[in-house]
Amino acid sequence: METVVLTAVIILMIGVGMRWIHVLNARDDARIEAYRLSDPLPRPPGLPDDTGRRAHHPGVDR
Repeated sequence: METVVLTAVIILMIGVGMRWIHVLNARDDARIEAYRLSDPLPRPPGLPDDTGRRAHHPGVDR
C-alpha cells in the first residue's frame, strides 16, 4: 500500500512540476513578445561586408 501511495505522490509531483514549468514559460514568452526591440544599428562606414573571423585576418588562406 505504501508503494502505491508513494508512486501516486511522485506522479502527482511530476505533473505539478510540468504545469509550473509550462506556466512560467508562457509568462516569459508573453513578456518577451511584448518587449519591442529597436531597429538594428546601421553598419559603420569602412567595415567590410564579410565580418566573419577570416575577414579580420588578411593572411589566412581561404
